[in-house]
Amino acid sequence: MPSPLAPSRPPPCAALIVAAGRGARAGGAMPKQWQPLHGARVIDHTLARFEGHQGIDMIQLVLHPDDLTRIAPREGLSVCAGGATRAASVRLGLEALAALPDRSRPSRVLIHDVARPCVSDQVICEVLDALGHSPAAAPALPVTDALWRGENGAVTGLADRTGLYRAQTPQGFDFDTILKAHQNSAGDAADDVEIARAAGIAVTITQGSDDNIKITHPEDFARAEAILSRRDPQPAGAAMTAPRPFDIRLGNGYDVHRFIDGDHVILCGVRIPHTRALLGHSDADVGMHAVTDAIYGALAMGDIGRHFPPSDPQWKGAASEIFLAHAGNLAREKGFEISNIDCTLICERPKIGPHAEAMQTELARILQIDAARISVKATTSERLGFTGREEGIASIATATLVTPQ
Repeated sequence: MPSPLAPSRPPPCAALIVAAGRGARAGGAMPKQWQPLHGARVIDHTLARFEGHQGIDMIQLVLHPDDLTRIAPREGLSVCAGGATRAASVRLGLEALAALPDRSRPSRVLIHDVARPCVSDQVICEVLDALGHSPAAAPALPVTDALWRGENGAVTGLADRTGLYRAQTPQGFDFDTILKAHQNSAGDAADDVEIARAAGIAVTITQGSDDNIKITHPEDFARAEAILSRRDPQPAGAAMTAPRPFDIRLGNGYDVHRFIDGDHVILCGVRIPHTRALLGHSDADVGMHAVTDAIYGALAMGDIGRHFPPSDPQWKGAASEIFLAHAGNLAREKGFEISNIDCTLICERPKIGPHAEAMQTELARILQIDAARISVKATTSERLGFTGREEGIASIATATLVTPQ
């Protein structure tokens, strides 16, 4: 029996990281949270700030539904899908936390934008400390610049800056209070303080930081890089290893599937009418299997069979998109970008040319890269061998992975 003088463990505190937006203003080929920054991705740095903080017991990450396979849940980190607006995403994240068993359900929550990867321990601590005597707290900086009103590029008046602040995150709340406020709120809001104030919740202002910038525009990446380089010479990430030199990896893949009775084949994600079908444990997409193995090969991480054993019945008839998406996400988790893919299908029939562009588009969608980086082409074996006798289809593929610069 514990001593009556033993300190009791404080109720759990959760960090809710909102990362479901698309961030188009930041530019780039992918949403800003997935873009490289200081040897990792923006989201990796943000998660590291909270995973390494002693005041945070758990993290609820809210992702766009298309991004759910980009980060696997791990101890202390749960993942859920977001909604069409920021407010909807926060509400869904709060409800995911509310569904936890009572002993794990948080009593406090810090809601943070993934695009603020430079938040400091001090800013987080100030919010946590304020929650000890307030139902809500958020960091901010006083507005020090003169404020103008303008129209059509001309100054039309002045505005009083007295009492104005620039809001930041994380914004902290009593968990049940902010959950109820979000569930009763109609429509979107600029941040969670707006929803709290609309519900009549008092919010304490804590000290923000000039370093706690929000990546919004392309030039903000350079500012964030400078802050992180000054503060942390090593990049965020599971291994916290030093930045490595530019790295190029090549991998190749080869696959074969034989014909059986049927009326269509699936090649590189495209359904093509045909007089035969291909036999396989999954959907027998011979082209996508070769591309997937090429990526695994470049990573020196085996082949599809290692990650998705054919002896496992759950993969019977599975869409090969699952395998390819896993390989692409694994490459990004290891710090690589897919530079290009080259896939050749070897068969007499069906004719590939009319479908090649659609195949490139589908592979690009799954791998989340530009279709211009993907080549799909075909050749015959001049009626020689099993492909020449139309007993099946073979495919070879090459993948090039590079570290982002």
